[in-house]
Amino acid sequence: MPAGQDLGFDALVRITAPALHRTALLLTGGDHHLAEDLMQGTYVKVWVAWKQVSRADDPVAYTRTVLTRTFLSHRRLRRSSERPTDELGLSESSASGDQDPVLRLDMLDALRRLTPKDRAVVVHRYWLDRSVTETATDLALSEAVVRTRSKRALARLRAQFTDLDLDPREDS
Repeated sequence: MPAGQDLGFDALVRITAPALHRTALLLTGGDHHLAEDLMQGTYVKVWVAWKQVSRADDPVAYTRTVLTRTFLSHRRLRRSSERPTDELGLSESSASGDQDPVLRLDMLDALRRLTPKDRAVVVHRYWLDRSVTETATDLALSEAVVRTRSKRALARLRAQFTDLDLDPREDS
């Protein structure tokens, strides 16, 4: 959304909620509750900074960046008293009938095994289909770091899925 348009906070939430929820689920490795907490924290931060957000070139990208930084900050602080479990909660809206549910659970488990920054890079690059430059900007990293983290994270994912034909695009 261009800055020139009058986009209200309510409209921004309606526009971004489905994609933001899917992104939060991927970032958290399928933890439905933590994904919802991240979304709520993101929207609180966006609401508090609404004057700045509404004037941004792309409020949707701004919101996505806030989500990712909130996730990374949460992982760094580790103040959460919640304990992880072996159960994965998946949203009905994010599960597609034509996908293999076992493969989906395995992929979420593999994502969860990546470091938070590597997971954020993979989600931005390959799930959100962001360029290296956009991912670097979103995550406040250099492009070289994004390429390196992408390469290493994909190698770790490929090692867990040797029976699949994983041939992602080359990072340049």
